[in-house]
Amino acid sequence: MENITVIIMLLFGVAFLSLVSKRYNFPIPIVLVMCGVIISVVPGLPVIALSPEIVFIIFLPPLLYHAAWHTSWSEFKQTIRPITLAAVGLVFFTTGLVAIVAHWLIDDISWPLAFLLGAIVSPPDAVSATAITKGLGLHPRLIAILEGESLVNDASGLVAYKYALTAITAGNFVLWQAGLNFVLMSVLGIAIGLAVGFIMYYIHKRFVCDDIIEVTLTLLTPFSSYLIAEHFEGSGVLAVVATGLFLAARSGTIFSHESRIMTNAIWDVLSNILNGLIFILIGLQLRQIIEGISNYSGNSLFIWGAVISIVVIVVRFLWVVPATMIPRLLSKKIRLKEEFDYRNMIVFGWSGMRGVVSMAAALALPLMLNKTEEFPLRNLIIYLVFCVILSTLVIQGLTLPWLIKKLKIERYSILAEEYDVRNIIVSETIAHIEDNFSLLDDELLHNIKSKYEVKFNRLQKTELPANFFGNGKVFGNEIFNDFTKIQIDLLNVERSKLENMHKKGSVNEEIFRKIEKELDLEETRLWMEMYEE
Repeated sequence: MENITVIIMLLFGVAFLSLVSKRYNFPIPIVLVMCGVIISVVPGLPVIALSPEIVFIIFLPPLLYHAAWHTSWSEFKQTIRPITLAAVGLVFFTTGLVAIVAHWLIDDISWPLAFLLGAIVSPPDAVSATAITKGLGLHPRLIAILEGESLVNDASGLVAYKYALTAITAGNFVLWQAGLNFVLMSVLGIAIGLAVGFIMYYIHKRFVCDDIIEVTLTLLTPFSSYLIAEHFEGSGVLAVVATGLFLAARSGTIFSHESRIMTNAIWDVLSNILNGLIFILIGLQLRQIIEGISNYSGNSLFIWGAVISIVVIVVRFLWVVPATMIPRLLSKKIRLKEEFDYRNMIVFGWSGMRGVVSMAAALALPLMLNKTEEFPLRNLIIYLVFCVILSTLVIQGLTLPWLIKKLKIERYSILAEEYDVRNIIVSETIAHIEDNFSLLDDELLHNIKSKYEVKFNRLQKTELPANFFGNGKVFGNEIFNDFTKIQIDLLNVERSKLENMHKKGSVNEEIFRKIEKELDLEETRLWMEMYEE
């Protein structure tokens, strides 16, 4: 009970600091990692550790699902080449170079342990990338690549992690078998994820008619996808990502407006709690971890943490430059289709912040190698991982806005694109009214149409009287209900047009989610206004 009380009080503290960070526009992931450091030096706090076996199950499925849910499938497809190069090639390249440096630098680290460390710190974090780049005015294509990379690279890193762990615990490792198994695990994981996604789509579409049940199923879906894939020895991470992308692309057709609002709110809360909780746990264990490596000198620990962090940062640039330039040199189609700006390449190289996935992987290391022998250098590996997370989040995260400013990258504004999307939706809805509601009562038709004309005029920045809509008239109950029902029908027309644009990839994901939320809230308001006997 005492431990639960401590965790709840610390979550209150993290929530308060998160509130302050939003108030002053400070990246939340940096606040969380600093909270971990502060918690570790507070005297009297207990050491609380989750069983390593359940760390992955608790943290990875919901966090990855939440990230996948907010990823645009159309943007993901359009940037699949750079995402794959970064999420697979860069991860394995980082794993290898970090392993070489760690094995050379630290005498006690064997090759399997060195590769294990490299695998843990190799994947950048989806939550960190999204939180830190938000509001910096980067081009949507660059943001899509960063988020897509952070989403998929967890699978590559965790596969390398799994095989390094196998080499340590079982004492055997065959490179060609590991490569073949990586392909098989990836394909199987994606297939299971899509299968779970289709089943849940069918269930939501055909059977679920209650908002609470719908939200409950949504919360259970990522855990189901992850556990089924892991049971059949597929990639649980890729299964969750595949399920999330599949259902997110179809959320407009399977969820009601109320369940969609509830789902988004609950997932945001859950993601925030889990991100805070993982850094609280590392903070509560950090003092014990430091005590566990007290046989090493402070200077050595500082140098090792700094060198590994520098390697992680530098190796990204060593990969990004050839991975960007070689495809352009080999393909005329890429040169003609994709605009190149070296400054975006620099920003991408500097955006490799590590976060919660690496921390969860480190905490999931087994305590014992076998019944009698402790896992070798577990505390040292967790310490080095925390150093990398702290360095990348604080150094890269805090200096990224400064770097963008120094490179003189113009802020990309999506306001013009948002204007075009809104204009198309409103114009086509007005055309729909004229084509399908011409037989309505003149007064009712005028007031229905005037609402969208007001929207259109606002888009044209035309000032209108506050009481323009309805001209201050009071309608009877029946005509009021008819009026409201038609507005709801027309909201569905707007939503349908927006969904079609989204499926075709002609609308930015941020704009899509923003307008979709506005339509959901408007529909909720209209249903609440319906007159009932």
